[in-house]
Amino acid sequence: MRLSAEEAFRLYGDRLFAIAFSVCRNRADADDVVQDTFLKYHTQNRDFESPEHIKAWLIRVAVNRAKDLTTSFWRKNKVTWEEYMGEAVFEDPADSRIFEAVMNLPKKYRIVIHLYYYEEYSVREIAHILRCRDGTVKSQLSRGRVLLKNMLREEWNDDE
Repeated sequence: MRLSAEEAFRLYGDRLFAIAFSVCRNRADADDVVQDTFLKYHTQNRDFESPEHIKAWLIRVAVNRAKDLTTSFWRKNKVTWEEYMGEAVFEDPADSRIFEAVMNLPKKYRIVIHLYYYEEYSVREIAHILRCRDGTVKSQLSRGRVLLKNMLREEWNDDE
């Protein structure tokens, strides 16, 4: 099975941007990651088993590319995610606070939290995408939840 690059972008572009943004923490780098991911998809001459296989492959490529980008020299010349937060529009103010808390998590927790809650992947699927064990994903989710809970509790207590 193979989708055109345009069709794959229409179906998965926004999700890949969100994933790339959660790793890179800035719009420009996330856009570059999405572009590089679809360029690789377009030039890759292979068939996939299903649309879910395509989606998982695209996410894996995007996560790997985002990780590579965050360690590059050019990363030093970035727009911070805090600056992006000034531009982002949220329907509910609570969504903004939760998003900020997720973005403040260490990268290893931020990625699994995003894939689990926003992309609705199972632990097994996340482990496959990130090429790690189910237990690793479970422990990162658990630790990420604890960190989020503590961050949000502190913020809630500060508001009182």
